[in-house]
Amino acid sequence: MPNDDIYRKQTFGQKTGFGRRPILLVVDFVNGFTDPEVFGGGNIAEAVAATVPLLAFFRAQGLPVGFTRIVYADDGSDCGIWCEKVPRLRELTEAAHQSQVVDALAPRPGELVIRKTQASAFFGTHLAGVLLSKGVDTIVMAGCTTSGCVRASAIDAMSSNFRLVVASDCVGDRALGPHEANLFDIGQKYGDLLSSRAIMDEIAAVA
Repeated sequence: MPNDDIYRKQTFGQKTGFGRRPILLVVDFVNGFTDPEVFGGGNIAEAVAATVPLLAFFRAQGLPVGFTRIVYADDGSDCGIWCEKVPRLRELTEAAHQSQVVDALAPRPGELVIRKTQASAFFGTHLAGVLLSKGVDTIVMAGCTTSGCVRASAIDAMSSNFRLVVASDCVGDRALGPHEANLFDIGQKYGDLLSSRAIMDEIAAVA
């Protein structure tokens, strides 16, 4: 990992904390990203397991919960350059098993599900508007991959002026090198890093 002395000297890594109303945003924990034969591998399965109690906590607290899925049209009409770079993304259609949120984290009726065609949960979606309408000012993020959709969503969360807390044990990647490097970088530039246990403790203390 990088020597963080230079980051501290340049005032990176400051804590922004929680606002008044957090949402748990579960990014792309779908079947295809937990299957090493499709898009999975690395520590993604462990991150899914760690997210189960965090999701249960948010539901028990009556706090909002949201999910993202990558979903393309059956005929590929909305596939862009990303699908040229990663052709198997075309398999993530609305009804495809690979595109469904894993059973352990399955959305309940009334919970937000954002369908996207790019890495960021914000790009080309109505996510920011929905969050603002719900009074959300803080995003607690879980999901995969740390170097891909989590990082892209983290950057856009900060760019949209939401406070961001990444649940460090609830994000994963198919390779640990990119996971660790991007998690460090997110913590220095875009949001806070806390374990799921620490997140629950902080929210419970305020509640």
